[in-house]
Amino acid sequence: MRKENEAGFIPHGANPQATILQTAILTNKRRIESIDILRGLVMVIMALDHARDYFHTADAPLDLTTTTTFLFFTRWITHYCAPIFVFLSGTSIYLQSLRKTKKMLQSFLIKRGLWLIFVEAVIISFAWTFNPNYNLIIFQVIWAIGISMVLLGLLIRLPYNFILVLGLLIVFGHNLLDFPEAAPGFKAGFWWDLFHHGNFAMYPITQNHILVILYPFVSWTGLMMLGYCTGKFFSPNYSVERRRKILIRIGVALVLFFIALRFANVYGNPEQWSSQKNAWFTVLSFINVHKYPPSLLYMCMTIGPAFLLLAFFEKVQNGFTEKVRIYGRVPFFYYVLHLYLLHLISAVVYLAHGHTIAQATILGPGVPFYFLTANDGYSLFIVYIVWISVVIALYPVCKWYNNYKTNHREKWWLSYL
Repeated sequence: MRKENEAGFIPHGANPQATILQTAILTNKRRIESIDILRGLVMVIMALDHARDYFHTADAPLDLTTTTTFLFFTRWITHYCAPIFVFLSGTSIYLQSLRKTKKMLQSFLIKRGLWLIFVEAVIISFAWTFNPNYNLIIFQVIWAIGISMVLLGLLIRLPYNFILVLGLLIVFGHNLLDFPEAAPGFKAGFWWDLFHHGNFAMYPITQNHILVILYPFVSWTGLMMLGYCTGKFFSPNYSVERRRKILIRIGVALVLFFIALRFANVYGNPEQWSSQKNAWFTVLSFINVHKYPPSLLYMCMTIGPAFLLLAFFEKVQNGFTEKVRIYGRVPFFYYVLHLYLLHLISAVVYLAHGHTIAQATILGPGVPFYFLTANDGYSLFIVYIVWISVVIALYPVCKWYNNYKTNHREKWWLSYL
């Protein structure tokens, strides 16, 4: 009996596992590129939000009473970055499962997840603050990916359908917790904030050290599980055309589901949309959904178009996608570098304004980072120049590192970076 896949037939008597792995190597190039392109695109967009954090004057771009359309969308478009990054991390884990045993994959996920949590606390927190005393330790997206990897690693030996159902239950059901959280007098403790409620929640570690929880993990873990299960469509068992049809159908379904559920205004997001000063701002209210933690509607709004873009990038390969793909192949490396570069530029500008290093270490009201003051912000035009400059400056470095990783696959430690 012969089994057909997109590359042809598996010959009778051949080792099926070996043949599938060979087929994966031969046929995965385009689909892996589509994943890398999308991941690279959101990594590039992500830097815009962080450039705004360091260089813009306004601190409430989604406040419909004070924002402008341009400022709103400068922030809103970056909503797509974290969920797609987490989702595609899960997809990449499934692709790894095609070439690793469950035991190997479990060990790797747990170790890499713990490593990422350490990186978040030590390397990324310092990148944000430039504070060598670590008075502020921030749990953001790298922490969320790290703890999600650990949990997925613990579950990885369980059946695929179990992980799929659990991921669906978390993503579609976690907003049930909004109801007790909205009750009068509700107070979230540390573990509840870490699990679901945390939105810039601050907890003292010692008298002079504070942990800030931006990314409570449970909803992100559910999203990574669904990304893992989506990786099945990128296996050799699915042809490009079959996969594209599936991705388009799921993407369209999620977008329509978002519109219908958001219009109903009954579930899926802690805040309801409402009529604003005009029809356009009412539309902005409609698409202004909750990120910390990512609500069901937030995930539908971002992951639905992600499915459509994955299908689109299967067929579109050009100079732009080739450039963006480089960032997507070294996302962690790029993420760390862009934070340090942005903060370094901010520090240079801060000192150029006549401030001193001694002043830089005095934290002002609402400014928890060194070399930053609320009075030195710039227009969005400057923010965009800084953003584009940083992205372009990092391209040759990312390209070099991508080539290094490609030519040194035998170095085990590269898989942790």
